[in-house]
Amino acid sequence: MYPRSMEDSDCVLVMGSNMAENHPVAFRWPMKAKVEHGAKLIHVDPRFTRTSAMADIYAPLRAGSDIAFLGGLVNFVLNSPRWNQDPFFRTFVATYTNAATLITRDFRDTEALEGVFSGLMAYTGDAKEWPFNGFVGEYESSSWRYDRPGGASGGAAPDRQRGGPRESAREDGGGPEEPRSLKAESLAAKGPPYDDMVQALVPPPALRDETLADPRCVLQVVRRHFARYTPEMVEQVTGCPRDTFVRVAQTLLDNSGAERTTSIAYAVAWTQHTYGVQIISCAALLQLLLGNVGRPGAGIVALRGHASIQGSTDIPTLYHSIHGYMSHPSALEPHATLGDWLAKETKPTGYWANTPKFMVSYLKSMYGAAATRENDFGYAWHPKIIGDHSHMPMFVAMNEGRVKGMFCIGQNPATSLNAKLERSGLRKLEWLVVKDNWLHETAMFWKTAPEVRAGEIATADIATEVFFFPSAQVAEYDGSFTNTQRMLQWHYKAAEPPGDCRSDMYFTYELGKRLKKLYADSKLPRDEGFQHLVWAYESDDPRARQRGEPSSEKILKEINGYFSADPGRHLSGPEDLADDGSTSCASWIYCGVFPSPGENRSANREADKPGVPGAQLGWGFAWPSNRRILYNRASADPQGRPWSERKKYVWWDEAQGKWVGLDVPDFPTDKPPTAKAKPGATGMDALSGTDAFILKPDGVGWLYVPEGLVDGPLPTHYEPAESAVRNPLYKQQSSPVLKYWKVDGNPLAEVADPRFPHVITTYRLTEHYLSGAMSRWNPWLTELQPELFVELSPELAREKGIGNLDRVRITSPRATVHAKALVTRRMRPLTIAGRTVHQVGLPFHWGWEGLSTGDAANEMSALVGDPNVTIHEGKAFVCNIQKA
Repeated sequence: MYPRSMEDSDCVLVMGSNMAENHPVAFRWPMKAKVEHGAKLIHVDPRFTRTSAMADIYAPLRAGSDIAFLGGLVNFVLNSPRWNQDPFFRTFVATYTNAATLITRDFRDTEALEGVFSGLMAYTGDAKEWPFNGFVGEYESSSWRYDRPGGASGGAAPDRQRGGPRESAREDGGGPEEPRSLKAESLAAKGPPYDDMVQALVPPPALRDETLADPRCVLQVVRRHFARYTPEMVEQVTGCPRDTFVRVAQTLLDNSGAERTTSIAYAVAWTQHTYGVQIISCAALLQLLLGNVGRPGAGIVALRGHASIQGSTDIPTLYHSIHGYMSHPSALEPHATLGDWLAKETKPTGYWANTPKFMVSYLKSMYGAAATRENDFGYAWHPKIIGDHSHMPMFVAMNEGRVKGMFCIGQNPATSLNAKLERSGLRKLEWLVVKDNWLHETAMFWKTAPEVRAGEIATADIATEVFFFPSAQVAEYDGSFTNTQRMLQWHYKAAEPPGDCRSDMYFTYELGKRLKKLYADSKLPRDEGFQHLVWAYESDDPRARQRGEPSSEKILKEINGYFSADPGRHLSGPEDLADDGSTSCASWIYCGVFPSPGENRSANREADKPGVPGAQLGWGFAWPSNRRILYNRASADPQGRPWSERKKYVWWDEAQGKWVGLDVPDFPTDKPPTAKAKPGATGMDALSGTDAFILKPDGVGWLYVPEGLVDGPLPTHYEPAESAVRNPLYKQQSSPVLKYWKVDGNPLAEVADPRFPHVITTYRLTEHYLSGAMSRWNPWLTELQPELFVELSPELAREKGIGNLDRVRITSPRATVHAKALVTRRMRPLTIAGRTVHQVGLPFHWGWEGLSTGDAANEMSALVGDPNVTIHEGKAFVCNIQKA
């Protein structure tokens, strides 16, 4: 959903976020709903914040216990009389989720295996050239799949560079080595067109039980899995009082149904855990059960912390994906040729069956006329990855001397995760390029880092050559943002950058031009990619051209796409894409933002008229195809009628023979709700008129995740990698497949280590931004928040003899930082499994450069992460606190 839709919510649950302080612009929409039509606002958080102050219900929570709380909500819903009796819930779940689908007979849940799923094994997936993936274990996941006739598999395995579940050939014909996949690889080699390859990948339909009574159907598996997540157990694990929890659960249920919808908002306090993906998955499961997906005022809002952080994953700065969330070619996968990649990555049913069109058009965007059918559209020129090249393993490799240089653009690793270890890595580089607004800690690590000032390291012994490029600010160039709601908005240059400050586009474009020049005369096959790279985005503005600034509109055109034979003809949307090389499109999800010359839809600024229902379709451009709520076919019942007049959004118009409504329908416009899926068909033909979730291969929302996640098909409460308590739910303490780099300088505390008895969580302040590199040089902001502080409860302060404003030291197994004590009832002790557990909170905006200086909170954190996406666990670890 998008934040403005929250004004249509009847209840808003904010969890994993301090929305009022960290996302105040978006927070006006739940506040509008609260003020104008009495919507209930719930905040679940370790701290009582300004969001809590606006809430109807505040529920305290031990940091890191979110799945136990959400799992309790799932259990409460499944056992409530209303959910089991109201026909809305039965119809929504039976029609729009995989509740009826059967799972293989081999599947074993955490309930049977003391907290782990079937298939757990030792991890052996590292390449010798890059032994840094970090997994402590892995799953062989074939038992998690849907049950199909003959045991056939329903899709490819997740990428091995992320340590995905292993797949093996099966005697019953299942698994990736089955003849079906081999046939697809053979047919892919003959393409384009790739239609026959896609057809060969179609699996037999999964077995189903429409009565929802079979013990192997998803709904029954989910019921059993969450049976132990009772209100009493939630209190024992999270510290939230039982009565408060029940009040939250009942409020969510009361505000869900045909006439009412509930939305959920989260931010990085959900993501930054060793099970962050599973927390979000649990929220999605809950919303599917409640019918709160694809409808106005419903769904889940991922509150992004940057103006364009969504854009940086769409047009990725991520190592493991290329444009439009396609998997990056990998040396660890069967990706040797384009045909191999397509056979491995294409989902034959649903909208992702168009993957050959997306990929070939992407390669045409990369290599232009040089990309032909005869040379696999230049696929061999494309780089391949050999493992996890994300932030944490990169710095582990850096410390081993395996990384020669680094471009550091808009980042400040010298104050980042386990900061001392990361600074040690920076000292091993041959060269470091820093491009930023100010000389921040990473730019100055060689001169002013704590260990240099303390005399532990001599500047003369640091061989790293550091280059600093001053950066233009966002108001000093044209471009686009892609915000929280997937919406592109164009911004215009308001002023010239001072001196020699240049935009990030300039730096990247100039670097590309120089690399092309460097390799222009090379005869080596490996350099052909640079030679053929499409890189012609010179500005038509004389002043910008003189400064070397590229044209942001020409780059947007490249992203949108055009017809290869006539670049003046822009593509109007993803439906124009082809797999034969006739279309060039860098990112299929953005296709349509620039459908014709002079029509930059991200620059649109036409708001809906006040009081008129709508989805603000004239404001900016939301991918894909300018729709604002994904899966909005689910806003109508199986017959295509609105669930209620009050929640009317998208519906089937029988007279016009098409889907209409307030938003762009996320469904084939002319496919009636009565349409049947065509047996054995591919793409959208494989989905029926009620299969609302077109990006899923079976057309339904997943209560249970049969493929794609490496740590299990269902959310399970595990303790953080460092925890003050033993897991009250399972024998398995923490995720059995989390990522941990066991290297010098990165120790972890033992479970319930008495030396580190308290839970610590880190967070943002309104007045500062991330590491402070964009805010601690601003005198007004530093006056508002001048120094580092730590929040602790009055009870803990008395126990430790700490007074308000006292100087204290906070220690983890990795480092000690100093801060000023803020003794406040915003923090409260919790009772966990019969014992008192204290929590402290520390903002992470400080470092030793700028107008306001202080210790970096991330000195204390560990290099440990989520197995799916390798995000660090900065929201829950352990510490001790003492008066300095």
